[in-house]
Amino acid sequence: MDRTGAVIAGARVKLSREDLALDQEVISDSDGQFSFAGIAPGPFQLTVTSPGFTMQTSSGTLHSGEDCIVPPVEMTVAESVSEVKVSLTPVEEAEAEIKDEEKQRVLGVIPNFYVTYNPAAAPLRPRQKFELAWKLTVDPVNFGVTAAIAGIQQAANSFSGYGQGAQGYGKRLGAAYADSVTSTFIGGAILPSLLKQDPRYFYKGTGSRHRRFFYALANSVICKGDNGHWQANYSAVLGSLAAGGISNLYYPESDRDATVTFENTLIAIGSTAASNILQEFVIRKLTRNAPKYTAATATP
Repeated sequence: MDRTGAVIAGARVKLSREDLALDQEVISDSDGQFSFAGIAPGPFQLTVTSPGFTMQTSSGTLHSGEDCIVPPVEMTVAESVSEVKVSLTPVEEAEAEIKDEEKQRVLGVIPNFYVTYNPAAAPLRPRQKFELAWKLTVDPVNFGVTAAIAGIQQAANSFSGYGQGAQGYGKRLGAAYADSVTSTFIGGAILPSLLKQDPRYFYKGTGSRHRRFFYALANSVICKGDNGHWQANYSAVLGSLAAGGISNLYYPESDRDATVTFENTLIAIGSTAASNILQEFVIRKLTRNAPKYTAATATP
């Protein structure tokens, strides 16, 4: 019966003996009663179970020629235990990872947004790819690096058609920043969205140095698709070509050359390979606020 005195029909009652071959089991009837007949003398244990109730046990010893009347068994309601798992949707998970990546800076200064340390990172939605590209292009450090590049170009008199002086520097600065914006948005947002590819470098961090080295090299021409499969990195290659073609609109006429565009694309692939090797072996140690993930669960 339960605590209110109501009978419990259908409860499973098991009679256990020292000799397992003598174990018996019955079901309580509509009155909540049960009985065992022809039981050999000796110690015994009763185990009573019923769905929704806590298991009850009792024990005793049956003597020869004796009947054993078991006192009423009061069953208590089992405490219900609910396991609730709170998980993020893939979009929310990717958004959380982007927020982590936007905090990654080499030596706490230089942006290191386009690398993920999560081997099972959620794929980015198009909006998130544009968000990452925008974050990089408007970063103050990016402006500073672009200004330095323009200064080096002026000192070397690169793109001589721009001339010298403040006007020449301004043109070089505008061209360098335009190069940065077009390459970042075309190769890191527009084409990855259209081709469903992930523009980030997936840090490996495990395995032999040999494997990690060639993994980094390979990632200059391959990337992970939004479907999780590795594929040719059309976004980066075509993005470099497209950005180079667009640059011909604002570079001095004397520096416009289709051959140079293809050469610059090959140089970009090589620089990406070098950057990936640094990411794999050096930059991770110098990047502040880099999240840590467990390889088994990919949970930060």
